[in-house]
Amino acid sequence: MSVSRILTALSAAICLTAGLAAAPAAAEPRPRTLGELAKKHHKYFGSATDNPEFTDAAYLKLLGSEFGQTTPGNAMKWYATEPERGVFDFTAADEVVAFAKAHHQKVRGHTLVWHSQLPAWLTERTWTADELRAVLKKHIQTVVRHFKGQVIHWDVVNEAFNEDGTYRESLFYKTLGPGYITDALRWAHEADRKAKLYLNDYNVDGIGPKSDAYYTLIKQLKADGVPVEGFGIQGHLALQYGFPADVRQNMQRFADLGVEVAVTELDIRMHLPATPEKLATQATWYADYVKACLAVKKCVGITIWDYTDKYSWIPSVFPGEGAALPYDENLLPKPAYYSIKEVLGG
Repeated sequence: MSVSRILTALSAAICLTAGLAAAPAAAEPRPRTLGELAKKHHKYFGSATDNPEFTDAAYLKLLGSEFGQTTPGNAMKWYATEPERGVFDFTAADEVVAFAKAHHQKVRGHTLVWHSQLPAWLTERTWTADELRAVLKKHIQTVVRHFKGQVIHWDVVNEAFNEDGTYRESLFYKTLGPGYITDALRWAHEADRKAKLYLNDYNVDGIGPKSDAYYTLIKQLKADGVPVEGFGIQGHLALQYGFPADVRQNMQRFADLGVEVAVTELDIRMHLPATPEKLATQATWYADYVKACLAVKKCVGITIWDYTDKYSWIPSVFPGEGAALPYDENLLPKPAYYSIKEVLGG
């Protein structure tokens, strides 16, 4: 080979080497979000939200990017959707649903029939059974039809039982008897045949009188052909009361009835101040709850009751308690966030 050819080859090699050295390194794959990781298990991982929070841009950015599902915390409750008899207002709920649609999130509807947060026009008079049935049917069907095709689940009846498994003496129970639950489910199904219909409650994480009451009721409803398709376990836990060790077993027995199970309002509070030890225990509990859901095929997803301590309901209801969520008040992830992510495979 001539000297000129050798020099040309060396020059080309030097240019190639320099080019390779100058080329940027391949971008690191971005960390998967909780929503994306849960989807790999054919489940969703979501967060509740509320309309006052929609003025917080940093909050909304995380809500829209990290989670695959959302639940309006208050905007679909009776006081908000029918503040006057026969006068419906979906402004707040539509805002949440529009946000979810823009961010490709599933929406759970919460809630159609509940003893709390009812408008004064409903609670401050006496109703005959026929009057209240008509009011209840109109409310359920108007709300469900408004969101038809946009809501995957409805918490049709919320918190229907006492801790001992007896029926809660709500306005609806006292006026209509226990049959109001059957009616509510059937009316909701007529309004949207594709939405899955749930019964939802707290302190039903493990096996006990309250969850037994739901088990018996759902078994009977299924036998009677009533369209109940899901059981919502709220999952409001507190470190001082211990972890429900039989939560997976409880989920499975409901799944064996042929209904879905969803963890609908998960948070894990503690006495303040939070300490590293308490946060570590909280992280373990979150991980264990997620593991339970992953172990039950018909557990379809988990919703935390908002994702940040900044907007938690806990301190206003349980003075001296809080720090219940996977993100702190500055929207920074806590140990619980990382424990959930690890269980999901992140």
